[in-house]
Amino acid sequence: MAKRSRTVYVCQECGYESAQWMGQCVCGAWNSFVEEKVLPDAKEDTRRRAVTADARPSALKSVGTLSYERLDTGIGELNRVLGGGMVKGSLTLISGEPGIGKSTIIIQAAANVAARGLTVLYVSGEESEEQIKLRADRVCKSISDSLFVLAETNIENVEIACENLKPDFLIVDSIQTMYSNQLDSAPGSISQVRQVGNQLMRLGKTGNIPIFIVAHVTKSGDLAGPKTVEHLVVCVLNFTGERDQELRVLRSYKNRFGTTSEIGAFMMEGTGLTEVTDISATFLENREEKSEGSVTTAIYEGSRPVMFEVQALVTPASGMGFSRRTSVGIDNTRLSMIIAVMEKKVGLPLGGQDIYVNVVGGLRPEGTGTDIAVALAIYSSFKRKAPEVRTLALGEVGLTGDLRPVRNAEKIVKEAARLGYEKIIMPRSNAEKIKGQLKGCTITGVRNITEAIGEYIS
Repeated sequence: MAKRSRTVYVCQECGYESAQWMGQCVCGAWNSFVEEKVLPDAKEDTRRRAVTADARPSALKSVGTLSYERLDTGIGELNRVLGGGMVKGSLTLISGEPGIGKSTIIIQAAANVAARGLTVLYVSGEESEEQIKLRADRVCKSISDSLFVLAETNIENVEIACENLKPDFLIVDSIQTMYSNQLDSAPGSISQVRQVGNQLMRLGKTGNIPIFIVAHVTKSGDLAGPKTVEHLVVCVLNFTGERDQELRVLRSYKNRFGTTSEIGAFMMEGTGLTEVTDISATFLENREEKSEGSVTTAIYEGSRPVMFEVQALVTPASGMGFSRRTSVGIDNTRLSMIIAVMEKKVGLPLGGQDIYVNVVGGLRPEGTGTDIAVALAIYSSFKRKAPEVRTLALGEVGLTGDLRPVRNAEKIVKEAARLGYEKIIMPRSNAEKIKGQLKGCTITGVRNITEAIGEYIS
């Protein structure tokens, strides 16, 4: 009997399916439903009907743990973010703005894996085989005979190629260009992205193949396509950085086989992406000491401290009737709270001032440990004063003006001393846990934002 197609209506915002057209989706979007035809998959129908007789639950205490086999990418910073390498049979989604370096890092990883004699298949739906070869010649030291390329957008053809080649590593660039014959909709639609993601997951699990998937992003920086794709994969990586700058930062937003607090740093050069092992020195490379409106702070990412510069510019309002509050790298809501605390607890008249805050290098630090650095940078720019010695500040600012402790302060202090900082301002509770003083570095514990300002300018 011939397969019958069925018609469904799919929301292009969230992927919700409905048997009939709806004016408003359950996600709140209006007029977002598009009619699509779906061809049933006989294998899927059989799998749904199959009943497992031995479906018995197991006691959690008696369940053993597995040691997952990982595949080395040959790129230390990428391995760090992944948690030690790619887990076999896993799906990894890498996203970022156009031109940020996604295709560059995956072709470099593919060349490294193929150089060890493993079979690698690079599937491209956006570029021709000649274009991929040109990039590989530019960014790869050598190209192994076991690195194969396929310009294809049909996922069924990709599955056939994998059955014939049996690759040890598969790359799909990008998932928005792929389509499945089981759906009568355009590539990149909600249904196609979800269907292709499911087929890639089955392919990776059954063949024990680690798969890298490249995904596009929207104008707001979010992953394009339905959220179900993010749930399918085991790891979501995001490349950030400015296209006119060389530094690139790779961060994991989801990782079932590792931490999400690690970051990897790269420099974009003419020969491709090169690893940055001393990321703090890179962020502070052009740092001018004793500069007003500039404060050095730090966060602890995964297994290493990362130091960077926070800049602030305070200038009289332009006379448009309201003051501007603009930040890059710092949450605007957090910035407004810090400004309010500065006005209330320090008495700084910032109501008629335009305030601009920037994290140098394109880093977007998570957490609240950089609050005091933002406050000191604003104060320094407003008063046009700078510290006399190399100073680092860290701590969370509460609504009462008190400073709250930050995690891993001891490791941050050691790194600051190594880089030659003479003074460190931190919450008193953190300072009390650090016994003694490091050679050439004074650790100053403060209770509130007023004491921090006094220590910074003194």
